[in-house]
Amino acid sequence: MSERRTGNKVDLAGMRTTNERMLLRMIWSRPGISRADLARESGLSASTVSGIVRRFEDDGLVRRTRARVSSGGRPPVELVFDDAGHHIAGIEIGASHLTAVLASPTGAIVAARDQAFATRTDPYGAIETAAEMLRDCLAGSEYRGAVLGVGVAVPSPIDLRWPDRVSPMILPAWRDIDIAEEFGDRVALPVYVENDANAGALAEHWFGQGGDDFTYIKIGTGIGSGHVIRGALYRGAGGIAGELGHLSIDPSGPTCICGNRGCLNVMVGTPRLLELAAERCSGAAPRSARELAARSAAGEPWAVELMAEVGQRLGIGVAGLLNLLNPSRVVLGGELVAAGDAFLDAVRASARSRSLLFSNHQAELAATVLGESAIALGAATLALDAAFEDHELLVHATAGGLR
Repeated sequence: MSERRTGNKVDLAGMRTTNERMLLRMIWSRPGISRADLARESGLSASTVSGIVRRFEDDGLVRRTRARVSSGGRPPVELVFDDAGHHIAGIEIGASHLTAVLASPTGAIVAARDQAFATRTDPYGAIETAAEMLRDCLAGSEYRGAVLGVGVAVPSPIDLRWPDRVSPMILPAWRDIDIAEEFGDRVALPVYVENDANAGALAEHWFGQGGDDFTYIKIGTGIGSGHVIRGALYRGAGGIAGELGHLSIDPSGPTCICGNRGCLNVMVGTPRLLELAAERCSGAAPRSARELAARSAAGEPWAVELMAEVGQRLGIGVAGLLNLLNPSRVVLGGELVAAGDAFLDAVRASARSRSLLFSNHQAELAATVLGESAIALGAATLALDAAFEDHELLVHATAGGLR
């Protein structure tokens, strides 16, 4: 590890923090890794690794185990992250619903709650209800440890100048509300706020199939995307990268809230799809994207045809992403992915026909495997990442965790 300098002085504290974060993340992601592997892969000396690991063990963050198989002699000592006493919490504030999860640091969901709610018009009611849902998660589980913090995913771009507030253009009723402060008053824990599509990307990066270079696309009331580049979330200069929903694919299409015409949001978003479904379906019209996807998966011809059209339109945006960023993978999330092959194959075909050969051959397009709590789980990783940045947060996490 290269030295960090402040002026002419070596920043030893900064080096130590960097080294601790790197090693703790390696142990978390590689259960059973040895000290020798840590030293070899990190480039740190064996003595530095041993000293840091010893502190982790003293703090109850890492424990030893013996390898089951040995080539002879004493089995090597393996290290595992000890998450028994820690949990992370996440909230998704959707356009018309709330989701709360309590999870282990390895991504196992201990408890989850979900309910419909008019979040756009009742911000304080949404905050109070989501906090109560978290309390219910804690009370309804067998967990009795410490909560590291709460991540909150919001359906709005987050300007880095005001990281705890949403865009008043997207959510006018939420204007000037400090979301972190409001939740902090109710849960007495560190609170972190992130855009919902970015949260989905974080969930895929930490626990799913994303990897270190991929794009996550959330399909819901609107269309958003989160981008992980070289293992880090890319937010752009001001924090609003990923607004894929405001890519115009039809200049003569309906007007979007942003003022442009034919944006993906108004061509593929849930409100438009339900309008089209009501026009085309035989019998009762679907009342949600989840129901529309289910009817497509069940083979209702009109639903299969509609989902193929939706996939073709979304593929236009995916093609632009492939040409611009060249990700190794594109992961689709949201209720519509349950529509099955009619939808996914249409996205693939549309993107392939519009993107450069090398871009589409190198990228895999897949549906998320993390389920409908993925956004809330991704929000919860914000607390885990903060704890890896400063492992004292793990040591001194709040017991019980919620007021």
